[in-house]
Amino acid sequence: MEKHRRAVIIVMDSFGCGEAPDSEKFGDLGADTFLHAAQGVEGFSIPKLRELGLGNIDGAGGGLFKVDNNEVKGSYGRMREISAGKDTITGHWEIAGIETKIPFKTYPDGFPKEFIEEFEREAGVEVLGNYPASGTVIIEELGDEHEKTGKPIVYTSADSVFQIAANTDVIPLDRLYELCEIARKLLVGKWACGRVIARPYVKKDGKRVRTSDRRDYAVEPPEDTLLDNVKNAGQEVLAVGKIHDIFDGRGITYSVHTTGNMDGCDKTLELLKEDFPGLLFTNLVDFDSLYGHRRDPAGYGRAIMEFDQRLEEIEAALRPEDILFITADHGNDPIHSGFDHTREYVPLMVYGDGIRAGVNLGTLSTYADLGQTCADYLGVSPTHIGESFMKKVTIW
Repeated sequence: MEKHRRAVIIVMDSFGCGEAPDSEKFGDLGADTFLHAAQGVEGFSIPKLRELGLGNIDGAGGGLFKVDNNEVKGSYGRMREISAGKDTITGHWEIAGIETKIPFKTYPDGFPKEFIEEFEREAGVEVLGNYPASGTVIIEELGDEHEKTGKPIVYTSADSVFQIAANTDVIPLDRLYELCEIARKLLVGKWACGRVIARPYVKKDGKRVRTSDRRDYAVEPPEDTLLDNVKNAGQEVLAVGKIHDIFDGRGITYSVHTTGNMDGCDKTLELLKEDFPGLLFTNLVDFDSLYGHRRDPAGYGRAIMEFDQRLEEIEAALRPEDILFITADHGNDPIHSGFDHTREYVPLMVYGDGIRAGVNLGTLSTYADLGQTCADYLGVSPTHIGESFMKKVTIW
């Protein structure tokens, strides 16, 4: 049987590793997601990630997690974002070969009155909210009125997002998704917006709890990405978690929803059992949504340790011809002010039977170097930007 080349990218959503050179422009001086999450947990321990070189990355974790380079069993480095943004779409798109030169439009004062009125006409319902807020906070502020009137809660953040929250006993999930689809069609042109997000919740024991039925409706990538190139070459692109939503389904041959980080690991392991050529692309969202935005350093630190404990299984599931890339899409320092993402370097760890041990790639000038390396390895058309580092890290 022919051996298929497979590239596996796991994105630890928001796992930044120190302020980027331009962090001051974003109000993010001093941001360091990795370090501050680690400091949030007594007895923080990540032996597998350290083996992969995380602690040896320049500046990562304040240098507290270094091991002797002879003990590192993969190659490692950090990547700088060149795109004009620090959001999920921008980060993932850059990994896949797109530089976003004009940042997605944000709405710090809420969405324009004329848009809200048009949305209400199209949806046939009035809305509540329409201001920047934390999702867990606004459902408490407006939850009683929403549940009494049936009006959905809409809000935004420092990102380019239009979020619709609803108690699914008041607005059923299908209807919530329908409202998001209406908003997605309207949020173009002068009302351009990067993502529309469904934020369902339920009440359990009197408490409002968001469910895992979140759904993102993103704009379509403006040009072909790594995903398109892999698919167009007749190979598979398997998407785990919100990857499908981030790329609006484009370039994906199979996708699966996840309920959190551990389910994302489970789904990744299931797909690694399959015999396919191409790309397996996983997003682990809990780091960002549950801990970064909620400014919970202890929760973030524990989530890193939980992922570390799954790495032995993931490594064991790799075939000799597989290459595993572990990285992030932006930062979200859990002790930073506000509740927004932070402009940081992101880590890169590369592992596989064919990968050199202890190679420090230093600082890569764009996330796109990762996507270009995958294209190089899989033998598909190159992405529009980025330089492959495959020859630096492989033993072939």
